[in-house]
Amino acid sequence: MHPPETRGTPQSLALTPPADVRAHITAHLGSAARAWLHRALDEAAANPGSHGPISVWELRIAEAGRRCGPDHADAARVLILHAARADVDALTRVYFQGTTAERRAVVQALPHLVPGHEALPLVEDALRTNDTRLLAAAVGPYAARHLDPHQWRHAVLKCLFTGVSVDVVADLDRRAHRDAELARMLGDYAAERSAAGRPVPEDLHRVLTLTDPTATPPAPAAPRGTRGTDGKES
Repeated sequence: MHPPETRGTPQSLALTPPADVRAHITAHLGSAARAWLHRALDEAAANPGSHGPISVWELRIAEAGRRCGPDHADAARVLILHAARADVDALTRVYFQGTTAERRAVVQALPHLVPGHEALPLVEDALRTNDTRLLAAAVGPYAARHLDPHQWRHAVLKCLFTGVSVDVVADLDRRAHRDAELARMLGDYAAERSAAGRPVPEDLHRVLTLTDPTATPPAPAAPRGTRGTDGKES
């Protein structure tokens, strides 16, 4: 597995149990940053949920980039959200009041914190962004479980539009398998690109192959670092 905080692997944070994320990040932080993170997590655990207009752990989320550095900030924010046992209301507040980086951490934390579909509005908002790192986080395991087929297909197309690798689309093989409507949409998109004299993304051909009804069905995905039930499938 890729290191949880490594840039370019947004799904690893969503798939890795928080205890493993914490062990990894604390092994790589400097002493001052490590001490700050331990304090922030203790504060979040001692003051979960909401307290007054803003919780102390929300302030720590805002500080994480400065305290832990850009390579570790996402992991630190996810750990703080988990320690605070943030519910959907708290996650929604942090998401809409936060920076793009803070929104990314909220989306990455969803599989650890929200077993049902209640946080889908946050994923739907993230899928409307043109920020590729936030978009890559949005197509993670929470989206794979809970987006309906129509939304999920458009999320895959959005990745193709923006150049986000389909490698980050969680459970792609299973959800794309035998999906004739996705195949039609991909074909239309490829035809439009070709007619305009523009190249067709290689990822499009890869996803189109997955929709083939004669292909070998993918093995069921084993849950890793997540909880909840599967949503609708394609």
